[in-house]
Amino acid sequence: MDYLILFVNSWLKFNFAFIIYVGMKILIALTLFFIVNFSFAQSPELIKLADYMTGSYSSEAQHIADTANYFDIRLQIIRIWNNRSDGYWFYVEQAVAESLDKPYRQRVYHLTEPAKGIFSSEVFTMNQPLRFANQSELLEKTLSPDSLIEREGCAVILTQINKKKFSGSTEGKKCPSDRTGASYATSEVTILQTELHSWDRGYNKKDEQVWGATLGGYIFIKKK
Repeated sequence: MDYLILFVNSWLKFNFAFIIYVGMKILIALTLFFIVNFSFAQSPELIKLADYMTGSYSSEAQHIADTANYFDIRLQIIRIWNNRSDGYWFYVEQAVAESLDKPYRQRVYHLTEPAKGIFSSEVFTMNQPLRFANQSELLEKTLSPDSLIEREGCAVILTQINKKKFSGSTEGKKCPSDRTGASYATSEVTILQTELHSWDRGYNKKDEQVWGATLGGYIFIKKK
């Protein structure tokens, strides 16, 4: 009888310990699951901003209205790496309408919400960008985020102005530029559901504007 009691007690202790062990494992797994999923959750505002940004744009109407000051520019903002959970990634391409096969600007944007209601669009470049002209699929298959070159200081910080409008800019003189004798560049951006307003300017060390539109930003109308 004593042996039976010892056996039963040992069996109960073992199973109790096993149940506690399994329970802790499940609790840890659930905790990690919720931490990961909540950390990667996208706010409705971030989702809306990403949706607004995505598309094909043209400044043709502005060019026709003021040919002397604005070119007919085509802008493509295409989502890439959709399976990533660290925000939204876009391949961005700008070209003069007559030279769509030779874009003058190719970038990758990384859109995140580092703080509630504050949105950051970081800017990246890549080596030999012309090989990806009109080929966002090739870039997506060939490159990865860690192969890009960040343009430090050039992130555009945006906030939501109202239900249908986001607006923001780069910070101070942090974005370097050596184009046409410039020392730094600034970008002011407004994003609507069917429009994107962008005013990029370069300044020299004397804070004199040396490139970019002078009367106001470009107005891009979303075509699709």
